[in-house]
Amino acid sequence: MKVTTQTTINTLGEYAHQAIEKHLKKTLKWEKSVKKDEDPEALHQMRVGMRRLRTAISRFEPALDLSKPVSEKNIGKIARRLGNLRDLDVLKEALEINYKPHLPPKEQESLQIAFTALAKQREVEVANVQKTLKDESYKSLKQGFKDWLEKPSYQPLGFLQIQQVLPDLLLPEVSSLLLHPGWLIGTEIENSNLVIPTNLTPDKLEQKLTTQGKTLHDLRKQAKRVRYQMELFTELYGESFAVHIAEVKNIQEILGTLQDSMVLAEWLVNIFKSDIHTQLGGLTTLLAANRYQFWQQWQPLQERYLKAETRHSFHLTILHPL
Repeated sequence: MKVTTQTTINTLGEYAHQAIEKHLKKTLKWEKSVKKDEDPEALHQMRVGMRRLRTAISRFEPALDLSKPVSEKNIGKIARRLGNLRDLDVLKEALEINYKPHLPPKEQESLQIAFTALAKQREVEVANVQKTLKDESYKSLKQGFKDWLEKPSYQPLGFLQIQQVLPDLLLPEVSSLLLHPGWLIGTEIENSNLVIPTNLTPDKLEQKLTTQGKTLHDLRKQAKRVRYQMELFTELYGESFAVHIAEVKNIQEILGTLQDSMVLAEWLVNIFKSDIHTQLGGLTTLLAANRYQFWQQWQPLQERYLKAETRHSFHLTILHPL
């Protein structure tokens, strides 16, 4: 059964409508600037808007009756295209601001090879983004959103009171976060107890990141999904909910800096091949040192969220909206 009508205040459907309207408006605000490639910040904001739209569709989908073009899959394709370009901007910014000033003159000169390669790759991705934003699939997605916002249509679940279903919306993603294998990277089992060694050497860390870096990156993505989802409902919870959002954001950001360093190192190897240590030995050493520092920041959060009391507190907070 599908019903088309206005929702009453405080229903799941109304919150879905508010969230979609808010994030679509913010996304489209930056579209012209992105098409013209005017400002890296515009690209960043549009990418974030697309990701938040994707989260809203993913979470509210059981309550919504949407047209075919308005799907998580279609939003994801566009977000990934924007992301490919944004990732290059992040690499360039990191090289220019965080690393180049700390390198000897000879290595700064060698970096020009990297900047030239970045510029060429960026030209390709700018063209891809511009093509994507002119495609019929993107236009259909936008029009589908606008049509639905004007005349929202809901599944029966959309008419339930938000407090009645809110914990069931949030808990699956939170559980996926807390059960993620990325939390266990760098831990050991001693006498049936989980131990987090604090004496991991830089070389051992690099080995773990080489073999398990993708798992750690996936944990970061799950943290981002949970954060975006929780931020849809901040006004329906109290202070402890806000604290957990802040901590999840911190988890996401620390793992993000770690991931960005790994991506940059891998990208540089692809550019310089076997000459990387000859031409950029100082930079590779600096990148490894920063990764070790980021890991020291990560371990206290890792330890906190592996404790049963922290996990129980998180679940209890979700179970008790205002």
